[in-house]
Amino acid sequence: MTKHLVALQALLNSLRTDDEGATAVEYGLIVSLIAIFIIGAVTAVGVALNGLFTDVSTSL
Repeated sequence: MTKHLVALQALLNSLRTDDEGATAVEYGLIVSLIAIFIIGAVTAVGVALNGLFTDVSTSL
C-alpha cells in the first residue's frame, strides 16, 4: 500500500512541476508575432510592386 501512495505522490509532484503547457503557449505567441510581421512585410512589398508595375505599364 505504501508503494502505491509513494507512486501517487511522485505522479502528483511531477504534474505540479510540469510547465510544458506554458512553454507551448510561449512558442505559440512567438510564432503568431512572426506570422503577423511576415504578413505585414509581404503586404508592403506587394503594394510597392503594384505601384512599380503600374508605373511601368503607363510608361509603355
